[in-house]
Amino acid sequence: MRSFILMAAFAALSFGQTKKIVMLNPDAATLKELSGASPKATIVTATPQNIKEVIADADAFIGDIKPDLVRAGKNLKWVQIMSAGAEKVLHLSGGSDLRDSNIVLTNNQIVQGPEIADHALAMLLAMSRGLLTFVEHRKIQKWQARPYPGIELRGRTAVVIGLGGIGQQIAQRSWGFGMNVIGVDPEDIPMSPFWQEVVKPDRLNEVLPRADVVFISAPHTEKSHKMMGPQQFELMKKDSYFVAVSRGGIYDLPSLVKALDSKKLAGAGVDVTDPEPLPEGHPLWKFDNVLITPHIAGRSDKDRARMVGTIRENIRRFCEGQPLINVVDKQKGY
Repeated sequence: MRSFILMAAFAALSFGQTKKIVMLNPDAATLKELSGASPKATIVTATPQNIKEVIADADAFIGDIKPDLVRAGKNLKWVQIMSAGAEKVLHLSGGSDLRDSNIVLTNNQIVQGPEIADHALAMLLAMSRGLLTFVEHRKIQKWQARPYPGIELRGRTAVVIGLGGIGQQIAQRSWGFGMNVIGVDPEDIPMSPFWQEVVKPDRLNEVLPRADVVFISAPHTEKSHKMMGPQQFELMKKDSYFVAVSRGGIYDLPSLVKALDSKKLAGAGVDVTDPEPLPEGHPLWKFDNVLITPHIAGRSDKDRARMVGTIRENIRRFCEGQPLINVVDKQKGY
């Protein structure tokens, strides 16, 4: 509600005026596409050397904004970040400058949902169908059909932590494989055929023992930080799977390593870690039943078009004084 009121207020004040929108070192293709979003928008590029000068009288900024730029942009009314996660601009490095301001923040939530959900299920299937073993066998041209401990997903239970734009698409895909889905989310999520139950985060410990796989698809906020800690990994079912595709700060990496070392988990797939990049020599690299990808789950042949399309639409709306899409609740962090 607060974001809507702020949008309405600056819309009434600024409708019809040309808007100065600043981007820091955009690539030529993105600049060309965004420049045509509205005849009332002037996209101005900046460099690290002159950004504070350029942003001083800007109406909006596209990109990850730092606290010093928030303070320099006295006229800023809107900031659009490229990613879905807003923790970099809200909770890290003194993000209170933006969080406590009247600047409207929008993100690219949902935009990367399809590919991230595909990636999460690909990781689960690679583990449950034993594909990691056969990748190694191919290298030495080894044909060995038995023993084969393939796991059928139908009838298993998936706990999806974070039932937003990404989590709901993970839930849909899990349901498609015949799984029972339990969502964990602080918001009141409407019921759907794709999930059987949704609980608040304070009930996470109740549902973890039922999970055959735990998916991490929540935004990283002060409240979600390390919500999968030592106790939560202890509560997980023996021979269950763990898949993290949103932010590494949501789970405790040493506790994951311990659960793998003790043979508690059948496997893990992580596209995100904390720290990131995962350091060379880190113990997580040693496990044969772990898939590690370098934070690329959100990349695909279609994600850029959706991302730029969302920003173009927001530029148009901003210039026409209309409510923006993907407005972030800055106090909640998503």
